Amino acid sequence: MVDARGYSCPMPVILVQKAVKDGHPEHLEVLVDNQCSLENVTRYASNQGYAVQSSQEGEDFRLVLTKK
Repeated sequence: MVDARGYSCPMPVILVQKAVKDGHPEHLEVLVDNQCSLENVTRYASNQGYAVQSSQEGEDFRLVLTKK
């Protein structure tokens, strides 16, 4: 789980990048709190071979990254 709420870009992408490089997870959940981070993390994850499902929870967004 990467909780990137409270961070502005590019920090959420950097946190996800570190989690992907450190653990090469098959599944990773990410929390962000703004549209820009949602779009940038989605783009990064897609480029790394992950399918991305997102949902909005109040003012936050939950992304579930699954390795293709």
